Amino acid sequence: MTSNLWNLKFLISRQKGDGPTKFQEFSLEIDPNEYVLDAVERVWAFQDRSLVFRHACHHSVCGACGMRVNGVEKLSCITRIRDITTNGSTVKVEPLRNFPVISDLSVDMGAMYARLESVGAKQILSLSIAPVSEDVYPAKNGKSEFSRLVDCIECGLCISACPVAATDADYLGPAPLAAAQLNGLADNPKTVLELVDSAEGVWRCHSAYECTAVCPSNVQPAWRIMDLRKQVIGQRIKNFFGK
Repeated sequence: MTSNLWNLKFLISRQKGDGPTKFQEFSLEIDPNEYVLDAVERVWAFQDRSLVFRHACHHSVCGACGMRVNGVEKLSCITRIRDITTNGSTVKVEPLRNFPVISDLSVDMGAMYARLESVGAKQILSLSIAPVSEDVYPAKNGKSEFSRLVDCIECGLCISACPVAATDADYLGPAPLAAAQLNGLADNPKTVLELVDSAEGVWRCHSAYECTAVCPSNVQPAWRIMDLRKQVIGQRIKNFFGK
């Protein structure tokens, strides 16, 4: 009887505290129709309980399980094994780039969340003020006070793939700039315009479109940044004429 299982080796990045980064190899027999996250969980469950990684929903909603798989940013919960390798091969799994590594595959995304907050994209709302419906929390000027970037799951893949974020730690990044574009500059505080119309804002982007290429939610952050540049120029003109 022919087995439908594949024999694979997983090279997983390991780092504890301030220690050096190394790769540890794990052998797995696994169904190729399973996902990379299934393999990582199996390593943790049966081979090494010290492996640290993030996950939650298992269906590409929470954004927690972002990793680099064979050098490419992926949501590991929807990355099918047969789509990224072949039987008998090696799969390399690493943490996202451009974020501090907490441990192994888990990174600190605090800076990204703070930058999203700075452009008005609230991350966490208490139940007492979280929007339930427009009947309870009516829209202002056609937009809900609590509107967020459509479909963005704050996974950080766009920032990991961004070549500018790799060289400039102060760059706002694709997700925060895309959030600013969605909210619009006209209805935002002057501070938001100052943030995005700066050397570390829209003008720092090199239009490489790597962010859009890896986005799992079709947010198109690169296009949004280009559109935000138009908004910035328009706002500059209005400010020049005193409007």
